[in-house]
Amino acid sequence: MEKINAQFVGNTISTNSVLAYGLNEKSNFGERIGEKIQYSLSEAFYLLEEGKLEISNNKKNLSKSEVLEKFQKIDKKFFIKYVVFKDLRRKGYVLKTALKFGADFRIYEKGAKPGKAHSRWILYSDQETNKIKWQDFAAKTRIANSTKKNLLIAIVDDEEKVTYYEIKWLKP
Repeated sequence: MEKINAQFVGNTISTNSVLAYGLNEKSNFGERIGEKIQYSLSEAFYLLEEGKLEISNNKKNLSKSEVLEKFQKIDKKFFIKYVVFKDLRRKGYVLKTALKFGADFRIYEKGAKPGKAHSRWILYSDQETNKIKWQDFAAKTRIANSTKKNLLIAIVDDEEKVTYYEIKWLKP
């Protein structure tokens, strides 16, 4: 099977491969930016693990461990976010970054297409050993409510199992 070849420049993974355009159209991987498809770190690593993508840096193909090391330098929480991304993507959801919300991901219902539908959740991920302050929890809840999304908290344990907590506002 032919793989998509993407270039890793700075903190960006992108390609102008015809295969990438097809995968974007069919499965919502990547985002069209100008003449290229640009991948989030999680999307790129997922496609690398699935054998659909190879990542080059200065014309040298990077190994999976080299890519992981580079991504973890860019984002200290990369691995935790990736475990959640992989779990939800395999369940059929589409995940996109949610930096403008201060969250890890926007999550779209199964079958929904980003840009044509609104995401249902914003997601924050963390390790089960970390603690969250009530003020941080309240802030996350307010952001979700103000963006008309439900809040999804993903907790990853030491065995890389994910537990999800959905928080919704109820009107009395």
